[in-house]
Amino acid sequence: MEWLTSLFNSVQQWLFETVIQPVMFHAGMANLLEDGYDATGWLLVGLLQVLVIVAVIGPLERWRPVEAVTDRRAIRTDILYTLVHRLGLFRLGLFFTLTPLFDELFGMLRVQGLRTYNIDMVWPGVTDLPLVSLLIYLAVFDLVDYLIHRGQHRFEWWWKLHSLHHSQRQMTKWSDSRNHLLDDVIRDVIIVVVAQLIGVAPGQFVAIVAITQLSENLHHANARIWFGRIGERLWISPRFHRRHHAISLVEARIGDSHLPAPSLPRSIELARGCNFGVLLPLWDMLFRTANFELRYDPTGVDDQVKPGPDGKVRNYGEGFWSQQWLGILRLLGRG
Repeated sequence: MEWLTSLFNSVQQWLFETVIQPVMFHAGMANLLEDGYDATGWLLVGLLQVLVIVAVIGPLERWRPVEAVTDRRAIRTDILYTLVHRLGLFRLGLFFTLTPLFDELFGMLRVQGLRTYNIDMVWPGVTDLPLVSLLIYLAVFDLVDYLIHRGQHRFEWWWKLHSLHHSQRQMTKWSDSRNHLLDDVIRDVIIVVVAQLIGVAPGQFVAIVAITQLSENLHHANARIWFGRIGERLWISPRFHRRHHAISLVEARIGDSHLPAPSLPRSIELARGCNFGVLLPLWDMLFRTANFELRYDPTGVDDQVKPGPDGKVRNYGEGFWSQQWLGILRLLGRG
């Protein structure tokens, strides 16, 4: 762990001094150098993530694809989402908008006596070990992500935003970041509040985000991969998460045509009432939302294939901006 941290810090320092710092001086942003250094760390993490997506997950998709790639335009849009999020553009936007507000809010709350509950200090000598505390915080944030995901499907207004993520009919390793920007802001606000309350160290928080995001890229991969009866219950696989993205009203199955069609959902929540987990299937098993059927269904949203009262299927947009705009219209009840 120490040599990895040291190597990362060295590369971050070099990238900052060689590229980022001169640009900031030239732009008259010398007063933000500390924030620029932090942003350089996120940029480096994003670059490493993109490298792993291409070099590791990509070959897995070519090795055992679930379905043939037929809509490359949709995939190119997902790649744009990934670059916007992983290379810091989305985070830069949050920095100039929400970060000052959060700094002021939590500063006021600290003055009023708000405590930070450092989970890694629960058992001194054990939970404060770097690897142990990292695993504890990873599990805590994974539970928070599970609950957020349940909310995204439970509350109709939130589903109107989150459904953009599910509208990808050609799911690949790039599909994880395909979200409405407002949906991402809501999630990030919740995560930041939790991070402030439980006292996770900045370095650990970066590691948690990186591990979670890369695992989610694998979950969305167009790969016929599962981890076996035991492994499926330890870590979420592409098979497990694809079941969550399945179109519930479609009878035809990819490579599994003998399987019966599922019953019709009774509500928006039940339309996708399984496999909400982000990293660990544990939460799905505890809250009885796990589905371990070994099947690979077509992905998408039901109203993309089932016409509405007007006789038309819903349009979720093809490009980045059209998808964002249509999400706002859905939220306002006009789309």
